[in-house]
Amino acid sequence: MKNLFLIRHAKSSWDNPIQDINRSISARGIQDAHLIASKLVSFVPSSYIVWCSKAKRTIETAYIFSDYLSIPLETIYFTEDLYTFDDKDLLKIIKKCKNVHDNLILFGHNEAITNFVNKFGDLYIENVPTSGVVALQFDSEDWQNLGKGKTITTLFPSQFKK
Repeated sequence: MKNLFLIRHAKSSWDNPIQDINRSISARGIQDAHLIASKLVSFVPSSYIVWCSKAKRTIETAYIFSDYLSIPLETIYFTEDLYTFDDKDLLKIIKKCKNVHDNLILFGHNEAITNFVNKFGDLYIENVPTSGVVALQFDSEDWQNLGKGKTITTLFPSQFKK
């Protein structure tokens, strides 16, 4: 059984005209990331690996989540390959996960995340929002052979705000 936790970066700031990869998260993004990270604690298995895009907003989001999940920062694998908006590229990257790891937490970007969860999950999601988490479970022992999985959890900021 393989479990994949896809986390979309927190809401980014558009205050400064900078390259997309260098955008930080906004004040609302910080609040939403703390909110969702606090809720995710009870869903995450005891062992996992963490991969993260090298975009500034995903790194900042991963740092917030790492506080709640007690993830040592030096264990997070940061890669430019995850700075993708394409679900086919995302699948290729996920398939590189070694089979000794049953649980992968991945911080990335949309459209890749929404399209991926709709292709491989069993619950249609119109849009995975910023700071949103979708957990998928696959009845497979091999990351190379991912087929249709089951959507086991969705955590979106709107679910917890009144």
